[in-house]
Amino acid sequence: MTTSLPRLVGMVHLFPLPGAPGYRGSMDEVVAAATEDAGALADAGFPALMVENFGDAPFRSDHVDPETIAAQAVVVSALTGLGLPIGVNVLRNDALGALGIAAATGARFIRVNVLTGLMFTDQGPINGRADEVMRARARLAPGVEVWADVLVKHATPPPGLEPGQAAADTVERGLADAVIVSGGGTGVVPDLEVARQVAGAVPPGTRVVIGSGATVDNLAALTDVADTVIVGSHIKYDGQASHRVDPLRAKLFAQRAQDEGLL
Repeated sequence: MTTSLPRLVGMVHLFPLPGAPGYRGSMDEVVAAATEDAGALADAGFPALMVENFGDAPFRSDHVDPETIAAQAVVVSALTGLGLPIGVNVLRNDALGALGIAAATGARFIRVNVLTGLMFTDQGPINGRADEVMRARARLAPGVEVWADVLVKHATPPPGLEPGQAAADTVERGLADAVIVSGGGTGVVPDLEVARQVAGAVPPGTRVVIGSGATVDNLAALTDVADTVIVGSHIKYDGQASHRVDPLRAKLFAQRAQDEGLL
């Protein structure tokens, strides 16, 4: 699939949704916070957003509850008025739910933490289901891109799994449109050697995405091995993923991204 999506994506981390232990009882509050954060990113110059149910810990390993999908779809729909391409990530690994949201709202891409293979996570073992995901995409939302993590953060690969082989399988056998490389956890800078192995293993023209740890200080080094960046923690107050978007930090990051040719 030939992509026309932007090369810089800002995260909209949602408050806990209905059904999550931390839900505060008001979807109006969830939507208002997401709208404010998304607006701050748009004003700063971010050309695309990704909406994630970050506040829903502890996460379901695979299929989330119906109320989670419904709530996240409400938020994504509310953000479409900004006119920016929107991505969806349903934690921990509900790719079918994300596709459903995209089909209903017009979201342009989804993030899948484990598309192929097996990863050991804090939710237990998670198996990729590329066969289900890609058949569902063909049926529900053929224009939606699938961006898939390679050796996803907060997880451990099985012994012997090499980044290059995992990346090649993700694209050639899992049919991902883009591969994402992250550090070990939220906000952690990825190993650049791993990123190089991933970039060297996928077919020419495949989008390689940095999925965590980007800052104004390391952006040049990251874009030397990847062509797209998703940023969340660094553009929040105090650089903390759980905090709200800091308009000044977001603007400074977008300016640096422009300097590095991402915009």
